[in-house]
Parts: sequence; structure tokens; C-alpha cells
Amino acid sequence: MASSDVTKSVTIRVLIVDDHAVVRQGLRSFLELQDDPSALPIEVVGEAINGAEAVELASRYQPDVILLDLVMPVMDGITATSNIVKRCPHSRIIILTSFGEEDKVFPAIRAGAHGYLLKDISPVDLVQAIRAAHLGQTQLHPDIAQKLMTAVAEAGSLPSSRRHEPAVDALTERECEVLGLLAGGLSNREIAGELVIGETTVKSHVSSILDKLHLEDRTQAAIYALRHGLASDEP
Repeated sequence: MASSDVTKSVTIRVLIVDDHAVVRQGLRSFLELQDDPSALPIEVVGEAINGAEAVELASRYQPDVILLDLVMPVMDGITATSNIVKRCPHSRIIILTSFGEEDKVFPAIRAGAHGYLLKDISPVDLVQAIRAAHLGQTQLHPDIAQKLMTAVAEAGSLPSSRRHEPAVDALTERECEVLGLLAGGLSNREIAGELVIGETTVKSHVSSILDKLHLEDRTQAAIYALRHGLASDEP
């Protein structure tokens, strides 16, 4: 089983999930040709042709990053995401699809996807997204990010009686700092380094933030921070 500590990894282990053989072959060929001496090499550990197979292979290989299509036979990508998150809590799931409609985007993110990219992404940008996801950073296609921000803005226009959004003052000063850095794309390890605290402490703060704000995941927390002007300017 792969270690959950990225500092102990010798490669970024990727599982490719798509029902089209040409897509899988193209992704594998390109990813395995990457040769950046300053970064961890990318290793494709497996290919799955549907969601059910993706769950099985993810459980077996515990990959660092999973590139997952949405529309597939046997089991769709959203259902697969939910199942993989339960079995492989350290794997980062990037949805890679041709579908950018809201009825696909929002359920995928709620299911636990760490990123949502469209297949028009350039190969170079895809590699960068995989490396960033491996570090715990959320990866969103610009169009998808816009949809999420629009949804946040529309939710903000609802009467408070319908929103039921917890106030930011429910957070401690330290939790606000953690939330701001999280929204800036920093991983737990990077937040720990920035605030000079333990990574376990950061995880505890993140859990407390999600609980207090009634949020389900880091993506929702990042959107909350952006909406309330809490995102850190730290790189």
C-alpha cells in the first residue's frame, strides 16, 4: 500500500479511469513520458474502464491521484468517487470529463472529488494539475470555478432565513488563519509550516472549521473563504 505521506513517495502513482481505450492510452503515454528532474516522476499504476473497476483498482493500489471520467457503463464517476473516498482516503480524485453542466459538477464535488477538469485541458496543464493535487491543492477548470462562484453568489442572495449560513465569527482566530491558507491552495503540511504548528493540529483545525461552518469538504471551505474575503495572499 502506498504511503499517505507524500514526502516518502518516490513517484506520483496515478490510476486512469475512462471507458475509451484511446483516451486511456493517450493519457498513459503522455504521463509516462514526463521527465522533470525537479519533480517526482509520474507512474501509471493501472487503468479502469468503468466506475466499478475503478473502485476495485483504487482499493488495491491506493494511488496518489485518480483521473476519473464521469459518464461510464456499470458505475458512473460520481458513484465511484463516493465509494473510492471511503476506501482510499488519501487518494486525490480529479474528475476529467467532457461534461461541465452543474448537474454533474456539484454532485461530483459533494461526492469528494478534489478537482474537476474538462478534457480540453492542455497536456502540460494536466500534468501540473496532477502534481498540485498530489500536494493537496484543489484543481478546477476555469469554467467550473466560475460555476461554483456563481452558485455561491446566488446562494448569498437568498434571505437569511433560507441560507442558514453560520457566521465566520464562529471560528477562532487560528481557525480563520487556517481557512485563509486553505483557500490559498496550501496543503495541510504547507499550512503547518506557514503557521509553525504540527500537521496533526492543522487537521484538527480543518475538521473543526468544517464542523462549525457545516461544510462537507475543503472545496466548500475554500469557496466560503473566498466569499467572505478570508483567502490568504500567501503563495
